[in-house]
Amino acid sequence: MGTNATGGTGTRTGADGIRIEAVTAELLPTYRDVRIAALIDSPRAFWSTYQQASTRTDDAWADWLADGPQTWLAFAGDSPVGTVGLWRGEDQAADEITLVGMWVATVVRGSDVAERLVRRALEAAVDAGVRRVVLEVAHENARAWAFYSRMGFRPTGKTGSMPWDPAVTEELMVLDLSPRS
Repeated sequence: MGTNATGGTGTRTGADGIRIEAVTAELLPTYRDVRIAALIDSPRAFWSTYQQASTRTDDAWADWLADGPQTWLAFAGDSPVGTVGLWRGEDQAADEITLVGMWVATVVRGSDVAERLVRRALEAAVDAGVRRVVLEVAHENARAWAFYSRMGFRPTGKTGSMPWDPAVTEELMVLDLSPRS
C-alpha cells in the first residue's frame, strides 16, 4: 500500500488542446477505463494485469483513489489519451517516489504527450520536496528505455521481474531532482 505523496491537482492545457488533469473522484471512471485499455494494449508493461483490473469493484477503485498513486490523465479534446502516476511505497524514503502507470494511446505515441505527462509528475514531485524519482522499465521495451533516457533517467543496474511473469525482466532507473551546485 502506498501513500498519495503529492498534491498537484488542477488542469494544464497546452496550445494544441492537450490537457493534463489530476484524477479525482469525478474522473475515476475514466481513469478505470484508461487503465484497462492500457493493460489490454501493453500487458507486459505493468505490474498488474487486465484480469486484476477488470474484476475490481467500484469500492476497490475508490480505495485506490484514496490510497494509491497521485495520478494524471492526458486528454485530447474529450478523449483520454494517456496516464501517469507517482507512488511512494511503505519502505521508500521520504525524499524518493516512483513513477508508475505510464501509458499513452497509440494515436498520440510519438507526440509530446508522454513527455508532458512525465513533466507534470516531475513538477508535482519537486513541489513535494522529492529528491529522486525512480521507475522500473522492462528490458524488452526499447521505446520506453529511449524515452526515459531522453527524460534524464539513468539505469541503476538493479533488476527484477514482473510478479506475474518472471520472464519479463526490468531495470530500475533513477532521475536525481536535487538542485545542481
